[in-house]
Amino acid sequence: MAARAESATAKPPAPAPGALARLRDGDLWHSFTRNPVVVLSAIVTAICVGCAVFAPWIAPHSPFDLKTISIMDSDNPPAWIEGGEWKFLLGTDNQGRDVLSTIFYGSRISLLVGFCAVAFSMILGVTLGLISGYVGGMTETIIMRIADVKLTLPVILTALLVDGVARVALPRDMHDQLAIYVVIFAIGISGWPAYARTVRGSTMIEKNKEYVQAARVIGTGPTYILTRHVLPNVIGPVLVIATLGFGSAILTEAAL
Repeated sequence: MAARAESATAKPPAPAPGALARLRDGDLWHSFTRNPVVVLSAIVTAICVGCAVFAPWIAPHSPFDLKTISIMDSDNPPAWIEGGEWKFLLGTDNQGRDVLSTIFYGSRISLLVGFCAVAFSMILGVTLGLISGYVGGMTETIIMRIADVKLTLPVILTALLVDGVARVALPRDMHDQLAIYVVIFAIGISGWPAYARTVRGSTMIEKNKEYVQAARVIGTGPTYILTRHVLPNVIGPVLVIATLGFGSAILTEAAL
């Protein structure tokens, strides 16, 4: 009877914390909120991304609407300089387009190309790095020698080469339609060796640790081991490389 009473009055187990709760309790969120420079940088980044995403609604003028552009407004200085107008806060270019609105709209393309190119490089490089580091042997040799050859070529030269080949291989109308995808591929294919070499080195260390050996003993497949055990432990340096490569991708896109 006492056991029944205790079981009847026992409280149900507390539900497992959600993803947001685990994030707030983690070291990453704690370090983020305790660093004012990081918080300020995140706010500035969010503002820049927001201005790019919502450009059609917040931009004072549309650079693509010819009815709102007048050649008489060309080369106006910023509004705080003598001769400037407040309707053109940062002034105008030599065609009469509002510089602030042009920055908003131009940022949309730059951020899209940079993000997609870095994501393509990261996925390709991480995949090849995991395979070469875990499998080893001839597979590793082939992948790493290709990466070494690629590292001898500057990123901008590779991107220009891919873009030039696409211009010759594709008809003019098709190239104009696929131009942004060609640029993303050209930049993305140039940056994968950095990810591959970093992930390969970390994978070679992780695959010899006890938790990977234990997973092998119980019959876990290589794909599951790489994606669920090894990848989370090698992703840190990859995110750092991706952050640095994002700016480089935007600069390369501007050069193309």
